[in-house]
Amino acid sequence: MSDTLPEIETFLQQSGIPFEVWPCDPELADTAIFCDHYGVALENSANAILVRSKTGEKKFVVCVLLATDRLNTNHTVRKKIGARKVSFASAEETREITGMEIGGVTPLCLPAELPIWIDDAVMQCEYIILGGGNRSSKLKVDPRVLLQQASAEVVTDLAKHA
Repeated sequence: MSDTLPEIETFLQQSGIPFEVWPCDPELADTAIFCDHYGVALENSANAILVRSKTGEKKFVVCVLLATDRLNTNHTVRKKIGARKVSFASAEETREITGMEIGGVTPLCLPAELPIWIDDAVMQCEYIILGGGNRSSKLKVDPRVLLQQASAEVVTDLAKHA
């Protein structure tokens, strides 16, 4: 039995792509702390960040980028979402939209209407470490599993690379 959410584990099993569920101390779930404590390379860790429009129609999108990179919010994200201004969603909005806590958000098994934008650098990795849907687990997956979701799209220059 794993610590990850059952629907996420079922999705991964049905994907046909190998994966591992790693237990994680919830106090160490934030990416930089997790990587330092568990000896995981930041270059293989991916963050799933919920971004929202601040102007115009209220829109949300999940952006997936490597932990070594910064989200290109003022250019790529803002233009693609179609808003004059965008910002990171609050912890409360993240819980409401994804059902997950920051530090455990995974881009897997999200509501179908929520777009998932994946930085092209993520897809170049042999594997990535993602939140497990909670703060007590992480997932080691082939990034190709992200593309098995209808709302997933690879976006060039979604992140500013380190």
